[in-house]
Amino acid sequence: MADAVDVAGIVAWMNGFQRRVHLEVTYLTDLDSAIGDGDHGVNMDRGMAAVVAALGPAVANGSVLTVGAALHMVGMTLVSTVGGAAGPLYGTMFLRMADGLAETVQLDTDGLTDAFARGLEGLRARGRALAGDKTMIDALTPAVDAMRTAATEGATLAPALAAAAQAAEAGRDATAPMLARKGRASYLGERTIGHIDPGSGSMAFLVAAAREAFGA
Repeated sequence: MADAVDVAGIVAWMNGFQRRVHLEVTYLTDLDSAIGDGDHGVNMDRGMAAVVAALGPAVANGSVLTVGAALHMVGMTLVSTVGGAAGPLYGTMFLRMADGLAETVQLDTDGLTDAFARGLEGLRARGRALAGDKTMIDALTPAVDAMRTAATEGATLAPALAAAAQAAEAGRDATAPMLARKGRASYLGERTIGHIDPGSGSMAFLVAAAREAFGA
């Protein structure tokens, strides 16, 4: 169990997320096939493979020394390698998470919560979406809220991220009865009702990977 997030922790988080995305690529593709282009799983799998290939060596050779630099590299790699809407959205999220952390070597619970909150704001601005629009924001918003509550109550990383992961999964599942209001899915109207948003699916995996890397 980690008490703080450092650069090695970011590598472990991204490695865990990549493994989960690769394992669940068919699941994500199936979700996207129902209400989108059907490429979310493949795109995220390709992007996270590129992140792992770039980030680990950069940390090992000392060219990435801070949490901010690591998050910035993740964001830039996703922007350049992930197709569809997911690349700009996930890339923006990580770039915003990196804001103000250029010299930071460790994050505590409050610091990681603040980073996730910046990432959420970046997603909202880039995607022009709010909670309830049936997007990845519907998984990340409750996760950030749960982390913030836990951090305010003095929780360490483990319980804060456990609460965040549980909230992200609930938020993902809650997208099923929603009507899509943003993205390509919005053009399908009521046909989107009854389907989980694929972006919320991958976002729940991201938060779960953080819990595994930092909280357990």
